Amino acid sequence: MKWWQETVFYEIYMPSFKDGNGDGIGDFKGLREKMPYLAELGIGGIWLTPFYPSPKVDNGYDVSDYCAVDPDYGTMADLEAFVAEAHAYGIRVIADMVVNHVSTEHAWFMESRSSKANAKRDWFVWQDAPNNWESFFGGSAWEWDAGTQQYYYHSFAKEQVDLNWRNEEVRSEIWKVFDFWLAKGLDGFRLDVINNLTLTRNFPDNPVDASGEQVHVFDKDQPGMTEMMAEIGARIRARGDYFTVGEISSDKLEEIEKYAGMDGLDVTFNFNFGSVPSRDEIVAELARMQRVYVDGRMPTLFFGSHDMSRSWNRLADGREDVAQLLAMLMLTAHGVPFIYFGEELGMADFVPESLDEMRDVQGVYAYEQALMAGKSEVEALMLAQDKTRDKARAPMTWPEGFSDGAASWISQVTPDFERARRMYRFYQALIALRKTADFCEPGYRYFEADGEFLMYIRGDYLVCLNFGEARTISNAWGNVTEVLANMALVFDSETIVLPANAAVIFKI
Repeated sequence: MKWWQETVFYEIYMPSFKDGNGDGIGDFKGLREKMPYLAELGIGGIWLTPFYPSPKVDNGYDVSDYCAVDPDYGTMADLEAFVAEAHAYGIRVIADMVVNHVSTEHAWFMESRSSKANAKRDWFVWQDAPNNWESFFGGSAWEWDAGTQQYYYHSFAKEQVDLNWRNEEVRSEIWKVFDFWLAKGLDGFRLDVINNLTLTRNFPDNPVDASGEQVHVFDKDQPGMTEMMAEIGARIRARGDYFTVGEISSDKLEEIEKYAGMDGLDVTFNFNFGSVPSRDEIVAELARMQRVYVDGRMPTLFFGSHDMSRSWNRLADGREDVAQLLAMLMLTAHGVPFIYFGEELGMADFVPESLDEMRDVQGVYAYEQALMAGKSEVEALMLAQDKTRDKARAPMTWPEGFSDGAASWISQVTPDFERARRMYRFYQALIALRKTADFCEPGYRYFEADGEFLMYIRGDYLVCLNFGEARTISNAWGNVTEVLANMALVFDSETIVLPANAAVIFKI
């Protein structure tokens, strides 16, 4: 097996994990301080969100220099020391790599926009007239450049200009970027919105549905994308035992899955599972994943990230037993699990109460567009609160505090340290169990999905997860031994009684 197939990953949102120098922003010094915490939790891999120099229009996903460290997070030496310390604890490190677009302040784009005759003009997508494509943040995806009298394409914020992946020089430069960071000791990459790469010069209008919403058909998953994913995956694998995980902006499981495997990236994120708005679809989606991910392909397992409301609010309804139910599914099912920082403590959402408290460009855009559409300021704020990704970006609630100095870059949430201790111990026990030989084996010996009930066997362990009403199941395994549960259960050699939201692991 590959190392990543048996690894529990932990996503760290860089500015919000731990401030080590007192400026209110998380950094590599703070990360190093908390390595013992992560090692004790038991995780085997860390995913870092972008730490590259950036104007931070989109909190670092607008990169202005691919081969440097933003001073907010420290120095290159700080990063190297962090990676070395993580490796000393047996923890691998992967980094977010944003190669779909760069900041408009990146040197490549500043050269490109200097004149139509510039050697880097074709490194980006320029048109005399825009089509109807909309940004994924809202509004037109085309921005007028007065200097050269053309429009440039940006699939996200206007400050995030898309690279032209048809250009061989662009691809050559990105291969150099990958090599640079692998040489620094990184163990792989999480590739941001990687299926949005622009591979075409054909720009037909996107269709519009009956409600007037644009359907993103031609601005993602363009012809040639499968081959490009295969080339990216092959190039990185050729350099060593590295890991690639792709963020795929699609709600079609077959589209998401086809980019993973030895003929593509190692794994891809399925947001149909990870970002479900309620618990109703979780069991059905996991069952679909089992049918689609075949031939050695592995799904990803997650319920939180920096782009969505925290699972404590969105899925668990602020209930500890449900949060533990979700944790047991994520950490015992077949796939590659990704814990979002603070999830192991039961951290809750931060909801900005005013535009002044909002830091996310997506929320700010929603507010501005609502006002332009004639909404009141109160209505605009409500829409912005729904759209903002700030909810999951509040600083980690450490007992000693997030920072010794300045106020944090974004408001904090009120901690519940008793809940945090209980949740941490539950996660710790699950991760320890997952590391055993039985759980490292791929696939299931038995798998059953029945409505809101899920049951599977991995090795000598039976996992029962009840997302619905209380039920009694027949005990076909005789004298089972309870290993871990989120509540008191009644069972004997004939029946197992599962209350609503019950999660239990038996040794059989």
